[in-house]
Amino acid sequence: MFSRIRRYRSLQTLRKHALPDHLWRKLRRDLYLLHNLTVRQAVRLRERTTLLLHDKAIHGVQGLSMSLEMKAVIGAQASLLALELDESCYDGWKELIVYPGAFKVRRTVTDEFGIAHEQAPPLSGESWANGPLVLSWEDVQRDSYQRHPGSHVILHEFAHKLDALNGRVNGMPPLHPDMSIEEWSSTLSQAYEHLQRRLEHGHKCINPYAATNPAEFFAVLSEYFFTAPATLKRHCEHVYVLLRRYYRQDPFKRLEH
Repeated sequence: MFSRIRRYRSLQTLRKHALPDHLWRKLRRDLYLLHNLTVRQAVRLRERTTLLLHDKAIHGVQGLSMSLEMKAVIGAQASLLALELDESCYDGWKELIVYPGAFKVRRTVTDEFGIAHEQAPPLSGESWANGPLVLSWEDVQRDSYQRHPGSHVILHEFAHKLDALNGRVNGMPPLHPDMSIEEWSSTLSQAYEHLQRRLEHGHKCINPYAATNPAEFFAVLSEYFFTAPATLKRHCEHVYVLLRRYYRQDPFKRLEH
């Protein structure tokens, strides 16, 4: 019953708030992640983008005015990440805040001696499990229009939202019924430990930030999965296979074309 109601509401939204044709053509041309989609994928992505923009309140702050195109740039790439996932995967939160550039969030960090320190490093994105998602427009632009292998702030922060669906941000999003939790845990744990050992020996094959914790490992490798799939396959092939099954997409094959 609920699924029928949701579908009815979605169809109403798509009829009343469809993205303009000229804007969609521009996004397909300018955003490299949207190249080489099949016709089915492109149609589905346009629908998912429309629904996301209708569902989320996207606000610019510090004088940043968000045009429909700017919102669509964010919405289209966030929707690509979840293109083959359930439509409810971004439910549970409503607000997306966009700063003109890097922003600061004050945190208390305890060092190895148990001493608390106040820190406010500049950030390009931030995601809270049940709260808003925050982005830097400067970083969105940098990552959207030119390929920076392994770096895409939208994919990174929205991957955290997917990760949080299990109640904790720990690198374990809800898996499909045909996927093994044990296989996911062991494969990603081994890859995570392998990355840490490589970094200790000075080998920087993957962004070192991935070694921060399992949650960041999942988010960073999701960035690589879409922006540098060949690199991910070369250094973490078993992880690539699992992400391909989870996202139900194959960016490496897509880029080959």
